[in-house]
Amino acid sequence: MAISYINDAFFSRLETLALNLKADLAGFFGGKHLVRTHGQTVEFADYREYMLGDDIRRIDWNLYSRFEKFFIKLFTDERQMHTRIFLDCSASMGQVSESKGAYAVAVAAALGFLSVHNMDKVSFHLMRDKSIENPFGTIVGKQSFFRAIRQLEKTEFDGETEISQAITNSIDDGTNDGLAVIISDFLTDNDWKKAVDYLCYKKRQILLVQVLTPDEIEPVYSGRFNLVDVESSDPMDDRNMKLRITRSMQIAYAEALNDLIADISSFCASREANFITARTDEPVEKMLFGELLKKGIMS
Repeated sequence: MAISYINDAFFSRLETLALNLKADLAGFFGGKHLVRTHGQTVEFADYREYMLGDDIRRIDWNLYSRFEKFFIKLFTDERQMHTRIFLDCSASMGQVSESKGAYAVAVAAALGFLSVHNMDKVSFHLMRDKSIENPFGTIVGKQSFFRAIRQLEKTEFDGETEISQAITNSIDDGTNDGLAVIISDFLTDNDWKKAVDYLCYKKRQILLVQVLTPDEIEPVYSGRFNLVDVESSDPMDDRNMKLRITRSMQIAYAEALNDLIADISSFCASREANFITARTDEPVEKMLFGELLKKGIMS
Protein backbone atom coordinates (compact mmCIF):
# COMPACT_ATOMS: atom_id res chain seq x y z
CA MET A 1 0.00 0.00 0.00
CA ALA A 2 1.42 3.39 -1.00
CA ILE A 3 -0.76 5.24 1.52
CA SER A 4 0.06 5.01 5.22
CA TYR A 5 -1.47 6.57 8.31
CA ILE A 6 1.17 5.12 10.61
CA ASN A 7 4.12 7.11 11.99
CA ASP A 8 5.76 7.94 15.32
CA ALA A 9 3.35 10.79 16.01
CA PHE A 10 0.42 8.43 15.43
CA PHE A 11 1.58 6.05 18.17
CA SER A 12 2.66 8.79 20.57
CA ARG A 13 -0.91 10.11 20.66
CA LEU A 14 -2.10 6.69 21.83
CA GLU A 15 0.26 6.25 24.77
CA THR A 16 -2.11 7.74 27.35
CA LEU A 17 -4.96 5.35 26.46
CA ALA A 18 -5.77 1.77 27.43
CA LEU A 19 -8.25 -0.92 26.38
CA ASN A 20 -10.95 -1.86 28.88
CA LEU A 21 -12.71 -5.17 29.43
CA LYS A 22 -16.26 -5.46 30.78
CA ALA A 23 -15.76 -8.90 32.34
CA ASP A 24 -13.09 -10.68 34.35
CA LEU A 25 -10.30 -12.44 32.51
CA ALA A 26 -9.11 -16.02 32.66
CA GLY A 27 -5.85 -15.13 30.98
CA PHE A 28 -2.24 -15.13 32.17
CA PHE A 29 -0.91 -13.21 35.15
CA GLY A 30 1.33 -10.22 34.64
CA GLY A 31 -0.90 -7.72 32.83
CA LYS A 32 -2.62 -4.55 33.98
CA HIS A 33 -6.26 -5.64 33.98
CA LEU A 34 -7.70 -5.80 37.49
CA VAL A 35 -10.22 -8.59 38.04
CA ARG A 36 -12.49 -9.49 40.94
CA THR A 37 -10.49 -12.59 41.87
CA HIS A 38 -7.71 -12.21 44.44
CA GLY A 39 -4.07 -12.56 43.59
CA GLN A 40 -0.54 -11.36 44.23
CA THR A 41 -0.50 -7.63 43.47
CA VAL A 42 0.25 -4.90 45.99
CA GLU A 43 -3.23 -3.35 45.73
CA PHE A 44 -5.22 -4.26 48.85
CA ALA A 45 -8.75 -5.64 48.29
CA ASP A 46 -10.16 -7.18 51.50
CA TYR A 47 -9.67 -9.43 54.52
CA ARG A 48 -10.89 -12.92 55.29
CA GLU A 49 -10.36 -15.38 58.12
CA TYR A 50 -7.27 -17.58 57.97
CA MET A 51 -7.86 -21.12 56.70
CA LEU A 52 -5.54 -24.12 56.94
CA GLY A 53 -3.13 -23.99 54.02
CA ASP A 54 -3.14 -20.19 53.60
CA ASP A 55 0.16 -18.36 53.36
CA ILE A 56 0.98 -17.28 56.93
CA ARG A 57 2.94 -14.33 55.53
CA ARG A 58 -0.41 -12.73 54.66
CA ILE A 59 -1.66 -12.76 58.26
CA ASP A 60 -2.41 -9.27 59.56
CA TRP A 61 -0.95 -9.28 63.08
CA ASN A 62 -2.52 -5.94 63.96
CA LEU A 63 -5.99 -7.45 63.49
CA TYR A 64 -4.93 -10.51 65.53
CA SER A 65 -3.98 -8.26 68.43
CA ARG A 66 -7.42 -6.65 68.34
CA PHE A 67 -9.69 -9.65 67.70
CA GLU A 68 -7.49 -12.60 68.69
CA LYS A 69 -8.35 -14.21 65.37
CA PHE A 70 -6.18 -14.76 62.33
CA PHE A 71 -7.10 -12.73 59.24
CA ILE A 72 -5.21 -12.68 55.96
CA LYS A 73 -4.95 -9.82 53.50
CA LEU A 74 -6.38 -10.25 50.00
CA PHE A 75 -4.93 -8.36 47.06
CA THR A 76 -6.39 -7.55 43.66
CA ASP A 77 -5.42 -9.93 40.86
CA GLU A 78 -4.06 -8.65 37.55
CA ARG A 79 -4.33 -10.51 34.27
CA GLN A 80 -2.83 -10.18 30.80
CA MET A 81 -5.31 -9.74 27.98
CA HIS A 82 -4.91 -11.26 24.53
CA THR A 83 -6.22 -8.99 21.76
CA ARG A 84 -7.00 -10.91 18.57
CA ILE A 85 -7.45 -8.67 15.54
CA PHE A 86 -9.15 -10.21 12.49
CA LEU A 87 -8.51 -8.16 9.35
CA ASP A 88 -10.65 -8.67 6.24
CA CYS A 89 -8.19 -8.82 3.31
CA SER A 90 -10.79 -9.04 0.54
CA ALA A 91 -10.54 -6.91 -2.60
CA SER A 92 -13.28 -4.52 -1.52
CA MET A 93 -11.12 -3.51 1.42
CA GLY A 94 -8.17 -2.37 -0.67
CA GLN A 95 -8.71 -2.35 -4.40
CA VAL A 96 -11.64 0.09 -4.36
CA SER A 97 -9.52 2.66 -2.54
CA GLU A 98 -5.95 2.40 -1.28
CA SER A 99 -6.88 4.64 1.62
CA LYS A 100 -9.47 2.09 2.78
CA GLY A 101 -6.96 -0.72 3.17
CA ALA A 102 -4.39 1.60 4.74
CA TYR A 103 -7.02 2.90 7.16
CA ALA A 104 -8.03 -0.63 8.18
CA VAL A 105 -4.37 -1.49 8.81
CA ALA A 106 -3.98 1.70 10.88
CA VAL A 107 -6.98 0.75 13.02
CA ALA A 108 -5.48 -2.70 13.55
CA ALA A 109 -2.10 -1.16 14.40
CA ALA A 110 -3.62 1.30 16.86
CA LEU A 111 -5.54 -1.38 18.76
CA GLY A 112 -2.49 -3.62 18.72
CA PHE A 113 -0.30 -0.83 20.07
CA LEU A 114 -2.73 -0.17 22.92
CA SER A 115 -2.42 -3.83 23.84
CA VAL A 116 1.37 -4.13 23.93
CA HIS A 117 1.74 -0.68 25.51
CA ASN A 118 -0.34 -1.94 28.42
CA MET A 119 1.60 -5.22 28.78
CA ASP A 120 -0.97 -7.31 26.89
CA LYS A 121 -0.55 -9.74 24.00
CA VAL A 122 -1.80 -9.16 20.45
CA SER A 123 -2.10 -11.25 17.32
CA PHE A 124 -3.07 -10.20 13.79
CA HIS A 125 -5.22 -12.66 11.82
CA LEU A 126 -5.45 -11.96 8.09
CA MET A 127 -8.69 -13.35 6.65
CA ARG A 128 -8.64 -14.54 3.04
CA ASP A 129 -11.29 -16.72 1.41
CA LYS A 130 -12.25 -19.32 4.07
CA SER A 131 -8.97 -19.33 5.97
CA ILE A 132 -6.85 -17.22 8.30
CA GLU A 133 -3.16 -16.45 8.21
CA ASN A 134 -1.38 -15.48 11.43
CA PRO A 135 2.03 -14.41 10.05
CA PHE A 136 3.44 -12.88 13.24
CA GLY A 137 2.24 -15.27 15.93
CA THR A 138 1.44 -13.94 19.39
CA ILE A 139 3.19 -10.61 19.95
CA VAL A 140 4.44 -9.44 23.34
CA GLY A 141 6.42 -6.22 23.63
CA LYS A 142 6.87 -3.17 21.42
CA GLN A 143 9.97 -4.36 19.58
CA SER A 144 8.18 -7.38 18.14
CA PHE A 145 5.07 -5.27 17.56
CA PHE A 146 6.81 -2.65 15.39
CA ARG A 147 8.53 -5.37 13.34
CA ALA A 148 5.10 -6.89 12.66
CA ILE A 149 3.54 -3.53 11.76
CA ARG A 150 6.19 -2.87 9.11
CA GLN A 151 5.09 -6.10 7.44
CA LEU A 152 1.40 -5.52 8.08
CA GLU A 153 1.56 -2.30 6.06
CA LYS A 154 2.48 -4.42 3.03
CA THR A 155 -0.78 -6.41 3.23
CA GLU A 156 -2.40 -7.06 -0.14
CA PHE A 157 -6.18 -7.05 -0.52
CA ASP A 158 -7.70 -9.34 -3.13
CA GLY A 159 -10.35 -12.00 -3.70
CA GLU A 160 -13.25 -12.68 -1.38
CA THR A 161 -13.40 -13.39 2.36
CA GLU A 162 -15.94 -15.57 4.12
CA ILE A 163 -15.56 -14.14 7.60
CA SER A 164 -17.57 -16.77 9.47
CA GLN A 165 -15.81 -19.76 7.95
CA ALA A 166 -12.40 -18.13 8.26
CA ILE A 167 -12.83 -17.48 11.98
CA THR A 168 -14.65 -20.67 12.96
CA ASN A 169 -12.21 -22.86 10.97
CA SER A 170 -9.12 -21.24 12.49
CA ILE A 171 -6.97 -22.89 15.12
CA ASP A 172 -8.03 -21.12 18.29
CA ASP A 173 -7.06 -21.64 21.89
CA GLY A 174 -8.02 -19.75 24.99
CA THR A 175 -11.40 -18.80 26.43
CA ASN A 176 -12.46 -15.65 28.25
CA ASP A 177 -8.98 -14.22 27.78
CA GLY A 178 -9.48 -10.90 26.07
CA LEU A 179 -10.75 -8.88 23.14
CA ALA A 180 -11.60 -10.01 19.59
CA VAL A 181 -11.78 -7.32 16.89
CA ILE A 182 -13.17 -7.85 13.37
CA ILE A 183 -12.20 -5.11 10.89
CA SER A 184 -14.16 -5.20 7.62
CA ASP A 185 -16.56 -3.21 5.48
CA PHE A 186 -19.18 -5.96 6.03
CA LEU A 187 -20.41 -5.32 2.47
CA THR A 188 -20.90 -9.01 1.85
CA ASP A 189 -23.58 -11.63 1.34
CA ASN A 190 -21.63 -14.06 3.54
CA ASP A 191 -22.97 -14.76 7.01
CA TRP A 192 -20.48 -12.98 9.30
CA LYS A 193 -22.90 -13.34 12.24
CA LYS A 194 -21.77 -16.92 12.87
CA ALA A 195 -18.29 -15.56 13.56
CA VAL A 196 -19.66 -13.26 16.26
CA ASP A 197 -21.59 -16.15 17.81
CA TYR A 198 -18.42 -18.26 17.80
CA LEU A 199 -16.47 -15.49 19.56
CA CYS A 200 -19.31 -15.19 22.08
CA TYR A 201 -18.96 -18.93 22.68
CA LYS A 202 -15.27 -18.30 23.39
CA LYS A 203 -16.40 -15.73 25.98
CA ARG A 204 -14.45 -12.84 24.52
CA GLN A 205 -15.32 -9.18 24.46
CA ILE A 206 -16.11 -8.36 20.84
CA LEU A 207 -15.63 -5.23 18.74
CA LEU A 208 -16.69 -4.89 15.10
CA VAL A 209 -15.15 -1.99 13.16
CA GLN A 210 -16.79 -1.23 9.83
CA VAL A 211 -14.48 0.74 7.53
CA LEU A 212 -16.16 2.67 4.70
CA THR A 213 -14.99 5.33 2.26
CA PRO A 214 -16.95 8.58 1.70
CA ASP A 215 -17.98 7.30 -1.76
CA GLU A 216 -19.45 4.18 -0.17
CA ILE A 217 -21.37 6.22 2.40
CA GLU A 218 -22.52 9.05 0.14
CA PRO A 219 -21.98 8.13 -3.53
CA VAL A 220 -22.28 11.05 -5.92
CA TYR A 221 -22.29 9.07 -9.17
CA SER A 222 -24.92 9.75 -11.82
CA GLY A 223 -25.35 8.72 -15.46
CA ARG A 224 -24.36 5.45 -17.12
CA PHE A 225 -21.75 3.22 -15.48
CA ASN A 226 -20.34 -0.28 -15.73
CA LEU A 227 -20.44 -1.63 -12.19
CA VAL A 228 -17.83 -4.35 -11.63
CA ASP A 229 -17.50 -6.38 -8.45
CA VAL A 230 -13.78 -6.34 -7.61
CA GLU A 231 -14.14 -9.59 -5.63
CA SER A 232 -15.50 -11.53 -8.59
CA SER A 233 -13.16 -13.26 -11.03
CA ASP A 234 -16.03 -14.11 -13.41
CA PRO A 235 -16.79 -11.34 -15.94
CA MET A 236 -20.25 -12.87 -16.42
CA ASP A 237 -21.07 -12.66 -12.70
CA ASP A 238 -24.57 -11.33 -12.04
CA ARG A 239 -23.08 -8.74 -9.73
CA ASN A 240 -21.43 -7.05 -12.73
CA MET A 241 -23.90 -4.87 -14.60
CA LYS A 242 -24.46 -1.78 -16.69
CA LEU A 243 -26.67 0.80 -15.06
CA ARG A 244 -27.96 4.28 -15.50
CA ILE A 245 -27.69 5.69 -12.01
CA THR A 246 -30.57 7.97 -11.11
CA ARG A 247 -31.47 9.99 -8.04
CA SER A 248 -33.97 7.35 -6.97
CA MET A 249 -31.21 4.72 -7.08
CA GLN A 250 -29.00 6.89 -4.88
CA ILE A 251 -31.83 7.21 -2.35
CA ALA A 252 -32.46 3.45 -2.44
CA TYR A 253 -28.73 2.80 -1.91
CA ALA A 254 -28.62 5.15 1.10
CA GLU A 255 -31.62 3.38 2.62
CA ALA A 256 -30.06 -0.04 2.01
CA LEU A 257 -26.78 1.03 3.63
CA ASN A 258 -28.61 2.48 6.64
CA ASP A 259 -30.55 -0.79 6.96
CA LEU A 260 -27.30 -2.77 6.82
CA ILE A 261 -25.67 -0.64 9.54
CA ALA A 262 -28.81 -0.85 11.68
CA ASP A 263 -28.87 -4.64 11.30
CA ILE A 264 -25.21 -4.97 12.34
CA SER A 265 -25.76 -2.64 15.28
CA SER A 266 -28.89 -4.49 16.41
CA PHE A 267 -27.26 -7.91 16.13
CA CYS A 268 -24.17 -6.78 18.05
CA ALA A 269 -26.34 -5.30 20.79
CA SER A 270 -28.17 -8.64 21.12
CA ARG A 271 -24.78 -10.33 21.67
CA GLU A 272 -23.40 -7.59 23.95
CA ALA A 273 -20.77 -6.83 21.31
CA ASN A 274 -19.59 -3.36 20.35
CA PHE A 275 -19.91 -1.95 16.84
CA ILE A 276 -18.67 1.25 15.24
CA THR A 277 -18.52 2.60 11.69
CA ALA A 278 -15.35 4.45 10.70
CA ARG A 279 -15.01 6.80 7.70
CA THR A 280 -11.65 6.88 5.96
CA ASP A 281 -11.86 10.68 5.59
CA GLU A 282 -11.77 11.08 9.38
CA PRO A 283 -8.51 10.69 11.32
CA VAL A 284 -8.02 7.28 12.91
CA GLU A 285 -7.36 9.03 16.22
CA LYS A 286 -10.76 10.76 16.07
CA MET A 287 -12.47 7.39 15.74
CA LEU A 288 -10.42 5.95 18.61
CA PHE A 289 -10.71 8.92 20.96
CA GLY A 290 -14.36 9.45 20.05
CA GLU A 291 -16.34 6.29 19.39
CA LEU A 292 -14.31 3.84 21.45
CA LEU A 293 -14.15 6.17 24.45
CA LYS A 294 -17.92 6.64 24.29
CA LYS A 295 -18.47 2.90 24.35
CA GLY A 296 -16.07 2.40 27.23
CA ILE A 297 -13.70 0.21 25.24
CA MET A 298 -10.89 2.66 25.90
CA SER A 299 -9.99 4.82 28.85
